[in-house]
Amino acid sequence: MKNLVILISGSGSNMAAILRTAQRDDWATRYQARVAAVISNKPTAKGLVFAHAQGLTTAVVNHQDFAQAADPRTAFDAALMAEIDQHAPCLVLLAGFMRILTPGFVAHYEGRLINIHPSLLPAFTGLHTHQRALDEGCQFAGATVHRVTAKLDHGEILAQAVVPVLPGDSAATLAARVLTQEHLMYPRVVAQLLQQAA
Repeated sequence: MKNLVILISGSGSNMAAILRTAQRDDWATRYQARVAAVISNKPTAKGLVFAHAQGLTTAVVNHQDFAQAADPRTAFDAALMAEIDQHAPCLVLLAGFMRILTPGFVAHYEGRLINIHPSLLPAFTGLHTHQRALDEGCQFAGATVHRVTAKLDHGEILAQAVVPVLPGDSAATLAARVLTQEHLMYPRVVAQLLQQAA
């Protein structure tokens, strides 16, 4: 069985979309794949409640627990890797995981680490993507699924969804429309990757 581990920091809406698609399309039979665990760096992440209700294994590796370490980021990433590796994942899916990962972590999961970013990369890496798109007068926004490299929001682009910017859009309305497309695109890309790995 191919194990998927999903990392979240908040509501986990993309995690939920992946899980629903896996159940609806019977990934267990079709790809011999399953979501093995959902892990968060925040104990209050609402997505953990949803994942637990679905019978999934959940875990918290709280980044704040490592604040006193000599190198907090490296110490956190080492603990996170130990938690992830218990599940021998074929893919590690970042779904609203709001941590910048160390090069060592990225190298450990090279080729298996996937992220979704709410812009049409390479435009608007980092945060506040929707407001920045509006500030620049963009006519289109969107989202990108990409492989993770040590450079933030770079790496091979696997898919993009384009969303028009409408007159009167705010960052919130644009974000909501982009998120709808994210929920369609991310599970589709994961399914394609699983099919290629079959």
